[in-house]
Amino acid sequence: MLETGMKAPEFTLPDKDGNMVSLSGFAGQKVVLYFYPRDNTPGCTRQACAFGAAYEDFQKMNAVVIGISKDSVASHQKFAAKNDLPFILLSDPELAAIQAYGVWQEKKNYGKVSMGVVRSTFVIDENGSIEKVMPKVKPDTNAAEILEYLRQAE
Repeated sequence: MLETGMKAPEFTLPDKDGNMVSLSGFAGQKVVLYFYPRDNTPGCTRQACAFGAAYEDFQKMNAVVIGISKDSVASHQKFAAKNDLPFILLSDPELAAIQAYGVWQEKKNYGKVSMGVVRSTFVIDENGSIEKVMPKVKPDTNAAEILEYLRQAE
């Protein structure tokens, strides 16, 4: 996994409407980049809704929120509409960003080992460097923890 101080890997991925979005397009802003396993699962829905509920607070701090999973554009579109999500969701079925950020890892679930996205969040500074890494975050507290971190960093 990437570490604080490293340059954030560039990516260009489609959003829920099929528009291509690049990390470099947010130069000069903080980016809260969170990776999650799957649309419409209980934990991922709670995490996304928490980021959605705090969205105005992130905007006030000039921070962009971006969620990435390997789900399709169509899946993201339904997920965003169903949960009224105001932030960017990017589709990464080829695992380009997911692997570049080191969040595609071995996971154990009920004794079964498989590869998957480890729920992780990165704060990227205005210059494109990783300012904070939060591996294995909890879906219910992740948005609040990031907001608290940003408030203290101001």
